[in-house]
Amino acid sequence: MWSGFPLFPEQASTMAGRVDALYIALLCVTAFFSVLIACLVVGFAIRYRRRSPDEIGTPIHGNLTLEVVWTLVPLAIVFVVFLWGAEIFFSMARVPPQAMEVYVVGKRWMWKAQHMSGQREINELHVPVGIPVKLTLTSEDVIHSFYVPAFRIKKDAVPGRYATLWFQATRPGRYHLFCAEYCGTKHSGMIGWVEVMEPAAFQSWLTGGGSGSLAAEGQKIFQSLGCVSCHRADAQGRGPRLEGLFGRPVILASGEQVVADADYIRESIVTPAAKVVSGYQPVMPTYQGLVSEEGLMQLIAYIQSLEEPAARGVPIAAAPAGAAAPAGARQP
Repeated sequence: MWSGFPLFPEQASTMAGRVDALYIALLCVTAFFSVLIACLVVGFAIRYRRRSPDEIGTPIHGNLTLEVVWTLVPLAIVFVVFLWGAEIFFSMARVPPQAMEVYVVGKRWMWKAQHMSGQREINELHVPVGIPVKLTLTSEDVIHSFYVPAFRIKKDAVPGRYATLWFQATRPGRYHLFCAEYCGTKHSGMIGWVEVMEPAAFQSWLTGGGSGSLAAEGQKIFQSLGCVSCHRADAQGRGPRLEGLFGRPVILASGEQVVADADYIRESIVTPAAKVVSGYQPVMPTYQGLVSEEGLMQLIAYIQSLEEPAARGVPIAAAPAGAAAPAGARQP
């Protein structure tokens, strides 16, 4: 629908048609009431014009039925638009389970993508058709905005914060990728392509490169920084255990409970004293400026891959005295 219209890019995702349908409905409602009001204004101006200098208009004391109608009709339209838009918004916000994950970093003036299997791309993103793809977005410098018109998706990439975006391409092809937030003198050149491939072709592309999985690269950084000396699997280190941490609740020294998601782990690395885990001391140094945004994403992927020892058939060691359970990470 409308994909051949000059002002509309082609529809190439499961959300594109739904977004266009809402947009067209809003245009139709706007056009209808614009024409109706214009016609009424002109018609009333002609019909009720003053025909002589001495003519005095008849006083109007109001019409309850008319008041009710022009109050309830716009209210009903607003409710329909709100519910329709909210349904699309929540569908866009809920990432399907088992979606393929890709980490994307915006940097003046390029997009850098990292696949979980290790492939890296600049200003290109290869994805399979018919499979949900989850993007985790951030920025190294200023605010950027990841925008693919054919998919009808746009999300800001904000420094120091992770944002989630997902899409499912419906047809193979090559689609424009733009930065939709002014980010500097070469903003107009921050463009790229999303290459949608058949699943078999995508699997073949995956096998063509990559120095190692994202988690494996994160493990190298973890070891090179000496994190293993404090975050020991036997829970005897100065920092909490990281096995099985990702996605679980963490009790802080303040008594607050948070979830160990990507944002929490990133903050734990760059600002470790911000949220100290109960039972541990704020002894971890900051790694802000020492680890790039790509490195932070690799560390997060590594921590996410760590399983509870019990899941590997190894008994879970007891936490040190005073440590909260489950223990959270403050220093990867």
